[in-house]
Amino acid sequence: MIMEHKELTHKIIGAAMEVHKHLGNGFQEVVYQRALAIEMTMQGLIYSREHEMPLQYKGHDVGTRRVDFLVEDEIMVEIKAIINLEDVHLAQAMNYVEAYNLNIGLLINFGAKSLQFKRVHNNNRKSIRKL
Repeated sequence: MIMEHKELTHKIIGAAMEVHKHLGNGFQEVVYQRALAIEMTMQGLIYSREHEMPLQYKGHDVGTRRVDFLVEDEIMVEIKAIINLEDVHLAQAMNYVEAYNLNIGLLINFGAKSLQFKRVHNNNRKSIRKL
């Protein structure tokens, strides 16, 4: 199976690695978010930062959630700045890609000594999504 959006996810991860290389760990999440926005712009990626997306339950609006980045209208990027990623963070990212009917998301942690990232796939993808 060919990984969907492989080139784009590699580009996003590469941008995150560049940020981590220059800043290291130990800053607040918002610092990494701002730096990643600059780096993704420099690399020509089209994104929306703090992208607000509606949440629905059985066809009814139940609120909204802001994802850190929505890249190329296809990939959700959630950023953390913690010592280590835990299962709860992965579950949160999985919920986002399913709730927003995206194929893939990235969970990126700048808080560890080495950059951590996880690709999150939506196995329940519907054919049409509404942003």
